[in-house]
Amino acid sequence: MDTTDPDISFNSEGVCNHCTNYAENLEIRTSSGNIEKQLNRLIDEIRRNGRGKDYDCIIGVRGADSTYVAWKCKELGLKPLAVHFDNGWDSELAIKNIELVLRNLDIDLYTYVIDWEEFKELQLSFLKSSTPDSEIPTDHAITALLMDTARKKGIKYVISGMNYRTESIMPSRWSYGHSDWKYIKNIQRIFGTRRLKSFPHFSIFYLFYITFIRRIRFVAILNYIDFNKEEVVKVLERDLGWRNYGGKHLESIYTRFFQSYILPYKFQIDKRKAHLSNLINSGQISRNEALSLLEKDEYSEKYLQEDKIYVVKKFGLTMEEFESIMNLPEKTYKDYPNNYFILVKIKNILRFLRKKGILPK
Repeated sequence: MDTTDPDISFNSEGVCNHCTNYAENLEIRTSSGNIEKQLNRLIDEIRRNGRGKDYDCIIGVRGADSTYVAWKCKELGLKPLAVHFDNGWDSELAIKNIELVLRNLDIDLYTYVIDWEEFKELQLSFLKSSTPDSEIPTDHAITALLMDTARKKGIKYVISGMNYRTESIMPSRWSYGHSDWKYIKNIQRIFGTRRLKSFPHFSIFYLFYITFIRRIRFVAILNYIDFNKEEVVKVLERDLGWRNYGGKHLESIYTRFFQSYILPYKFQIDKRKAHLSNLINSGQISRNEALSLLEKDEYSEKYLQEDKIYVVKKFGLTMEEFESIMNLPEKTYKDYPNNYFILVKIKNILRFLRKKGILPK
């Protein structure tokens, strides 16, 4: 990590706040002691709650991590229902991977297809807002869809593909709003023209209702195992015929273009710095290996230009209109109405409850 994160700070030894926070929170966010026993107890609990039902848990399917969760759930004897959010940007390889993996694992799939015109305008609203958060609508909708599906089907567990060791470092200035419906709807109100009718979403109050009234629990099952990115890819390729996308979250054409073109060209942001910093802190690669990887372009200029033409056309823009959006002054979430301070307070409360052992890690 470097000063492309404007909020970064370094101690007297030259270690940044991201690394010190990682070390401080590792014990709070990951299980210790007899982890295998804890996992077995959790699996027994999920099975018991799902007895007599077609499914005992919900999983989202998208990229490598969530695909591994599907594989792990079946290995542990669970009965998952896979849920996929189709936002119109899935690559052909992503679709083939999902179909192949779920067929091989004998897992049922529910796909929610968003109204493309509505979602297209929301993504354009985020581009016009000139913040680096244009992927937030998809992430928010996926979480909302998982909660809604679990509620409607009476399922108490959502098995998440998140794991603290490899996904905890990401500056809020680079990507904010995953849980902030106020932020998302105000971006659409300011820059869009239509109401969001089919877009899955959740408020802070709905999140409270799902968690404490309906007792639906998000379980980060990967925190209970020795999760190694390189080994995970090998397992998926060997056992399921899954094919690698070449990078984190690059199963989506828009994500691929956004992370490889818009973020570095407009905002000077390279998200690989955060992704690789997680792997360094978790001991999966060295710092020198990470620096070497940063020197390599994941996509050639030829493929970036092809993606650019495809994305601009799919958005219904001219190249001149797209370039005018790219040339707008940079903004951040702080320039628009949001629930940042409320969400930070909630996260601090959850952190305290986890630290005291009142909430699961």
